[in-house]
Amino acid sequence: MLDKTKESRGQEAPVTPADSTLISSGTGTKGPEERTLPESLQSDMDLCLKILRDVIGEYDEDLLKQFDELLDDVVVASQDHWVSSDKISSDSPAAKSLEAAVKLIDASDLRHKELLARAFTTYFHLVNLSEENYRVSSLKKRESEVPKRAETDPVNELTTAFKQLTREVGYDKALELLNKLEFHPVFTAHPTEARRKAVEGKIRRISELLAVRRHLGGGDLNEVDRKLYNEIDALFRTSPIALKKPTPVEEADTIIDIFDNTLFDTIPAVYRRFDDWLLGDKAGKAKPICPAFVHPGSWIGSDRDGNPNVTAKVSRTVARKFYNHMLETLEEATRTVGRNLTMENETTPASPELLNLWNHQKEMSETLTNKAEFISSKEPHRAVMIVIADRLAATRERNADLMYKTAEDFLADLRVVQDSLAKAGALRSAYGPLQNLIWQVETFGFHMVQMEFRQHSVVHRRALEDIREHGLHGERGELQPMTREVLDTFRALGAIQKRNGKKAAGRYIISFTKSAQNVRDVYELNRLAFAHPEDAPTLDVIPLFEQLEDLENSVDVLEEIIKIPEVQQRLKETNGKMEVMLGYSDSSKDAGPTTSILALHETEGRIAAWAKKHNIDLTLFHGRGGAVGRGGGPANRAVLAQPVGSVNCRFKLTEQGEVIFARYGNPVLGMRHIESVAAATLLQSAPSIDKINTEMTEKYKPMADVLNQASHERFLDLLHTPDFAAWFSTVTPLTEVGLLPIGSRPAKRGLGAKSLDDLRTIPWVFSWSEARINLAAWYGLGTACEKFGDLQTLRKAYEEWPLFSTFIDNIEMSLSKTDERIARMYLALGDRDDLRDKVLEEMELTRKWVLDIVGDDYPLQHRHVLGQAIRVRSPYVDALSITQVRSLRQLRELNDKKELSESQTAEFIYVILCTVSGVAAGLQNTG
Repeated sequence: MLDKTKESRGQEAPVTPADSTLISSGTGTKGPEERTLPESLQSDMDLCLKILRDVIGEYDEDLLKQFDELLDDVVVASQDHWVSSDKISSDSPAAKSLEAAVKLIDASDLRHKELLARAFTTYFHLVNLSEENYRVSSLKKRESEVPKRAETDPVNELTTAFKQLTREVGYDKALELLNKLEFHPVFTAHPTEARRKAVEGKIRRISELLAVRRHLGGGDLNEVDRKLYNEIDALFRTSPIALKKPTPVEEADTIIDIFDNTLFDTIPAVYRRFDDWLLGDKAGKAKPICPAFVHPGSWIGSDRDGNPNVTAKVSRTVARKFYNHMLETLEEATRTVGRNLTMENETTPASPELLNLWNHQKEMSETLTNKAEFISSKEPHRAVMIVIADRLAATRERNADLMYKTAEDFLADLRVVQDSLAKAGALRSAYGPLQNLIWQVETFGFHMVQMEFRQHSVVHRRALEDIREHGLHGERGELQPMTREVLDTFRALGAIQKRNGKKAAGRYIISFTKSAQNVRDVYELNRLAFAHPEDAPTLDVIPLFEQLEDLENSVDVLEEIIKIPEVQQRLKETNGKMEVMLGYSDSSKDAGPTTSILALHETEGRIAAWAKKHNIDLTLFHGRGGAVGRGGGPANRAVLAQPVGSVNCRFKLTEQGEVIFARYGNPVLGMRHIESVAAATLLQSAPSIDKINTEMTEKYKPMADVLNQASHERFLDLLHTPDFAAWFSTVTPLTEVGLLPIGSRPAKRGLGAKSLDDLRTIPWVFSWSEARINLAAWYGLGTACEKFGDLQTLRKAYEEWPLFSTFIDNIEMSLSKTDERIARMYLALGDRDDLRDKVLEEMELTRKWVLDIVGDDYPLQHRHVLGQAIRVRSPYVDALSITQVRSLRQLRELNDKKELSESQTAEFIYVILCTVSGVAAGLQNTG
């Protein structure tokens, strides 16, 4: 029964790469306990390992012998990994091999530890590429098997969702919902991407070589292999650790890189694929139906919550960087489209509107129109497009006489060209590449991404207190630097709006919103920052509810927020649109994963009901991370599990760290991810989804209440154990994670909080992940299930309730990446047997209950390809974990004895950082 349920939910359909190690393409039913990897994937992995071994051997034959010996040991040792701890014998070959691996690492000097860490890290990068290529080739193969005029395209989930919606509500209603569809991925600079940029460049080139290799032979194959050797050799020899932390301005290059490689061309391709399916034979010859529903956002260069490196000057610089790059890209695209509009006036006469546009251009600049006429004297559409492209160049150069004031003005000119072509019968030219350009402008505007500003509520309160004490201009004493920076932030926001348009920046998020006063504070500061009210930017102030108490009080706070005059004014101006953000990270760290997910679900339902009562068009903004402990997991399934009224054809979430590269680094996978999330967002409005979410939430509320209370108590018992914080920093590489140069943001907010309170959730999750414990994802669930005690009801809930099913599957995936044997080594770094026992007992109990609920003997038994891929990876991760934990032990012992110089300590830290990067690459969803 369980297996059929899993199949019907499509758990073995391809999933987004950030949500799992690789696409899983089985049937959802159990088969043999061990299955080999697909042949093409295994072939690529074998090739990469062969080249890596050759490269290591060329570098140092002794190092290769160590690599092989360590690999042999950890492969044998991993045989116990999938067995329950009470079945593991200390005399087994696996246990002895694990001991041998530890001895080999202990006997290695620091240099060899570092090189071994580099070797295994390099291997994971290559494995990740192999799996990515397998996902891409699998999708392409499935696509090739779909008939050209198929009723639905099973590879394109958006078409499947629209067809189902049509069956349930009719075509007209489905089309109405489609036109409301919005997907808002907001890219952040949260530091969980442990790869440095130099490494990413090599990874891209290796990926391209692997992709083309399978189609070659003879001399071409030899040449590709030679290049592969070059790149893999360089990858091994390149330090995995960046030389310094990136600045916020440098972090903006992450977005530009993803934009150039994926977003700019992939997003219109998503629209086109859906439009082609919906229009059939009319595709490319008729007005498009698919709206531009993707609206990317960014916190990079504007999220100043706890990051002193993000200043008003930085925000202006990053906004200008996005704006200029967007205009350069649009100018090039416009020239490309225009070059192909070579139809003569005799065959494709210009419409009156196009002639009017040309005359307007001539009045604006005879220099530009004379140049265009010289190039295209009898090609009016091409001539107009040349001038349009030149005006984009003038916009970037801020030429007031020629520049476009807004992206809407540019879009209006493109539509004149399109309509003229259509009226002249050149339908394919009107709705071909020109339509793609129009979609790109509708999606990105001139701003590329909508910058969203964020600051902690305490900072606003302190700034106002400072102003009241010293006067706005410091008449009664000097204002604090932080206060001046807060005021400058609003001025920067206003400047960005004036220069780049209101869509470029306008959302202001308040971290740790406790009351409506926090929102009033922001509007007051926005007024105070400007001498003239008309200069103040238009703001949508967004409350962010994060901690458990704040989630519980959210509706009461919102009730007061909508009474604020500025909020009432924005509701009138936007036809009732309002945005509320929910934080997954802090609620999980403070209350535990089970309580967090249940509290968030309940809060979403209550906010949705409140919004409906007040006729508010609600957008819930989900602050999710990549790891399960931070709300990670398949985004499409998360959407379908949302309470009624909480989605409304609109889904917004943060895309963070390694998730950005995994989901959007490859154009094919980026398209798949966008289609998948959009499909779920659209389908969430279907009556059948509404019915099951509503009924099952009500049916299993008594069970959820028991799980919630018991897990919460168990989690708080752990956190409130005396000296827990100090013990946590001892048994995990917390300090070392904070030293990784992977983001401009500090690991702490720096607002004066004590113990774990001032620790950001990312290092909390990242550190437990590195220690192979993943405590942030599952702690407390085992005790909660034991307290509830009714396995049959838990199994039934797993079959019937999408929220619970998604939650359990995510925890099972997280448990598959834990390892009790390795965890014991980390926990032994501390001297607290009581805390060690609590963690290990809860790990075993949670594993037992989760496996009983899903009907597996070991984690991911039913996910054949995914489970086997993780099992193949585990020994390699083990090698890095052993290197890390033994180096941590040695470093701390020598530091206690004060036997290390500063340079020797730095060498130890570097080795540990190399392993941190490697383990992150091996486990993938780390933060």
